[in-house]
Amino acid sequence: MDPRLKQSLRFLQSWLINTLAVLVAVQVVKGIHFRDPGLLAPVLTALVLGILNAFIRPILVVFALPLLILTLGLFMLVINALMLCFVSWLMHPYFQVNTFGAALLGALIISLISGALNILTGNTKTRVSFQRRPPPSDKRPDDDGNGPVIDV
Repeated sequence: MDPRLKQSLRFLQSWLINTLAVLVAVQVVKGIHFRDPGLLAPVLTALVLGILNAFIRPILVVFALPLLILTLGLFMLVINALMLCFVSWLMHPYFQVNTFGAALLGALIISLISGALNILTGNTKTRVSFQRRPPPSDKRPDDDGNGPVIDV
């Protein structure tokens, strides 16, 4: 398959997944809503969010690197919420986020839904594998039981 076609299909798949994740967030979070019930606003919202995540988010991550390290990456939710607020500001009459708390919860939902769907559809380089390993034994492999004994 042509690499450009493969990349285009991957972009479309990611866009559809993000659109679905935004739709779920709008249904779950009361402070996030669309003005029109049609499908055009969610599709455009996911497109704008994807474009901002591609260009603006890396800059925010670099500036927030000390906070990301300090919070073990949890500050990424705040960055995602800021991105959602910025999308709301850009698409104001059609997509609205009322509060930062709603944006934080919406960003969490969008991240979880899109991450799970990207893993399930294979649209990411991340792989999840489960392996069953035998329980650890009490003895070390090189321990024959005749080692030094310390009596106290």
